[in-house]
Parts: sequence; C-alpha cells; structure tokens
Amino acid sequence: MSTQQSIINYIAGVWLDGDADGLDGQVPLADLNIIDSAGIFDLVHYLQGDFRITVPLQEIVPANFRTVDAIAALVERLQRKGESVR
Repeated sequence: MSTQQSIINYIAGVWLDGDADGLDGQVPLADLNIIDSAGIFDLVHYLQGDFRITVPLQEIVPANFRTVDAIAALVERLQRKGESVR
C-alpha cells in the first residue's frame, strides 16, 4: 500500500466514518474541516507509529498537513532523513 493510500485510509477511518469517497491526495483537509488543529496531533501520533518516523515539532506546520500529498511528502522526507543518520 502506498504512503498516500495508508494516510487516506487512516483519515477516512478516524474522521470520515470510514468513507474515503472523494478523498484524494489534493483535497485541502483543513479548508474542508476534515482535520482541525487538534486532529493534526492525532495524525502525527499515527504517522510516527505506522511509518516509524519522528516528526519534529518544527515540522508540525499547516503547510505539511494541508493535503494527503503534503503529509506523504513529509513522511517520505523524514524517512530519508532517518536513513541518512543511521
């Protein structure tokens, strides 16, 4: 399963009663009130557990959580960064 699809499934399961219809990589999550600022911290917890990354506090900014594609890019960037320090 792709990073994007995993994130979509999680968002749909937690905030959309399991209904991922219409949710894709470009849907503006905050603009459509899918996830609020408190929900971002729930999402960060999920990302850290599921993708085995650490999301630094300075990365928890609206731009990184605007869309599923932005979240996936953050995850992939943090995974690459983690690999480079091992």
